[in-house]
Amino acid sequence: MRRPALLIAAVPVVATAVYMLMPGGSDGSAVGNGPAVSASSNAREQAKERAESESAKDDALVASRPPGLADPVKKELAQQLVASAENSTLRWRETYGTIEDVGDGVGYTAGIVGFTTGTHDLLALVEGYTEDHPDNGLAEFLPALREVDGTDSHEGLDPGFTEAWRAESEKSAFRAAQEAERDRVYFDPAVRMAKLDGLGTLGQFVYYDAMVRRGPDTGPDGFYGIRERAMRKAETPGQGGDEKTFLEAFLEVRRAAMLARKPDADTSRVDTAQRRFLREGNLELATPLAWQVNGSTFRIP
Repeated sequence: MRRPALLIAAVPVVATAVYMLMPGGSDGSAVGNGPAVSASSNAREQAKERAESESAKDDALVASRPPGLADPVKKELAQQLVASAENSTLRWRETYGTIEDVGDGVGYTAGIVGFTTGTHDLLALVEGYTEDHPDNGLAEFLPALREVDGTDSHEGLDPGFTEAWRAESEKSAFRAAQEAERDRVYFDPAVRMAKLDGLGTLGQFVYYDAMVRRGPDTGPDGFYGIRERAMRKAETPGQGGDEKTFLEAFLEVRRAAMLARKPDADTSRVDTAQRRFLREGNLELATPLAWQVNGSTFRIP
């Protein structure tokens, strides 16, 4: 689950290349390929299940879509876009070892998508990594990580945890573990859900960025809650709706959620990045791209 951005570089970085980079029927039933909208948490749970689990029908629908954000070049682009908002850089591979408590109530924020000690994803990452690499430098902190999960406490982590994180992040195995956990928890479910909703590459990125920032949660303020509220405003393409109209609705709801949590929040990742691409009609995230976040301008040719 995500929170305010870590700013690890004050000067914007300009890329010179991309490396490889729901309204339903009157009875609440689904329209088209999309799931029904419901105010209940059960509907959000069902959407999460579709995004994270295999089923023959959904698998066939996803397979029928173009690669979109799952294409290696587009996936690289997605990581650069997220890093520009989260860490003020396009060089996302330089962020494995970042770790800081930015005072947002979720403890330490670390790594390539801001895993946190207070929202379970950092604990899950270290637990999984330790199963494969029992002698790693973070294993000794697992009891403390379990104790502080769900809080902003550093008890049992200081001193030593931040240094251990940075040291472990120099190892290729831990970098690979961060990427695998990013994909499992955030990237793959977001892209799958977007394809089930009939969204193209930009829409898939909009979902991914929201899931990284808001968490893959089914509560009203989590990703699935935001999606549900957007679907009350506009139909998804999978339901026969207009893609641009739905994405405008989604970004409107997301922006409102950001400001509800923090009235002075920087909403530039929505206003002058994702909305800019949308209003330019760039539904496939075709390069060149130019956008502004956190007061900096970024370009990918």
